[in-house]
Amino acid sequence: MSIAAPIQRKIIHCDCDCFYASVEMRDEPSLREVPLAIGGKADQRGVIATCNYIARQFGVRSAMPTSQALKLCPDLVIMRPNMEKYRIASKQILAIYRDYTELVEPLSLDEAYLDVTGALQHQGSATRIAQEIRARIAKEVGITASAGVAPNKFLAKIASDINKPDGMFVILPDQVHDFIATLPVAKLFGVGKVTAAKLHQLGIQQCQDLLSWSLPELLQQFGKLGGSLYSLCRGIDNRQVQASSERKSVSVEETYTRDLPDLAACIAEVPELYASLVKQTERTKAVDHIHKLNIKIRFNDFKQTTVECRSSALDEATFVELIKTGYQRRQLPVRLLGLGIGLAEKNDDDQLSLF
Repeated sequence: MSIAAPIQRKIIHCDCDCFYASVEMRDEPSLREVPLAIGGKADQRGVIATCNYIARQFGVRSAMPTSQALKLCPDLVIMRPNMEKYRIASKQILAIYRDYTELVEPLSLDEAYLDVTGALQHQGSATRIAQEIRARIAKEVGITASAGVAPNKFLAKIASDINKPDGMFVILPDQVHDFIATLPVAKLFGVGKVTAAKLHQLGIQQCQDLLSWSLPELLQQFGKLGGSLYSLCRGIDNRQVQASSERKSVSVEETYTRDLPDLAACIAEVPELYASLVKQTERTKAVDHIHKLNIKIRFNDFKQTTVECRSSALDEATFVELIKTGYQRRQLPVRLLGLGIGLAEKNDDDQLSLF
């Protein structure tokens, strides 16, 4: 009795190029010739959400404080985000994806995995499907997207970043071994700066350097992450594309121009945040699916804490108590407060949530 070979997956990772900025440049062509960033104002402790490639040449990056970005690029044009416009573009892009497969896993407004293993278009060629998707996004939405094509999610994600912007990279099954061998270990999922430094200290620079380490050795050195390193350095990633459009949380937050000096000042901000959260909850029709209440506090030293509790309904007094608990952890001036709810998935009473 023969055992059937496992199905060879065909995964596409699509990622729009500087999405928010691209939408703005689409609508105002003059912005294509200048360094552009989407984010908050410098005098209000704003942060860069994204920027175009001209701005990136000056060292501007997402998550960078706007004040720092302006020091690097004094001529930087900064625009406030227009989320409704970006959501419309995102829905158009998702509709394009779903013309090819129902197995679409959105990661954000502008990024998604697609499993096209069973797709019939282009005789099932994932490469040609990805090419057509990118062409349609350019024609129908007016922005560019990059794509990676590979046998699994990990490799597809890596591939989509190789020829950015407006490019594509394909890793065929028989190319996986050679591709992964020279991949820097810092590119592996779960490897941050601290883990990368530890790997380098052990003489591990590329994935091929990991191959001589046994699974027990990696588990001993890195705990649970060791198991992931063992698989990924061999190009193995068995995660499936999870097609889900269910919302898992609703939240609102505010970054304050001036720090909130104490707990009383934080509590005084709750009614306004709560009213905003109620509106968001009603707009998203999430009232009947509340599973948890959550708060987020970012202190003036940029350390952050979250507190949550189980609840099936919004309650302002509960948010106040959660903020009291969170504030006691550091008792410093506060630069950001957030309130949120976690939503239960269907048939899943243990769904976690939030920020």
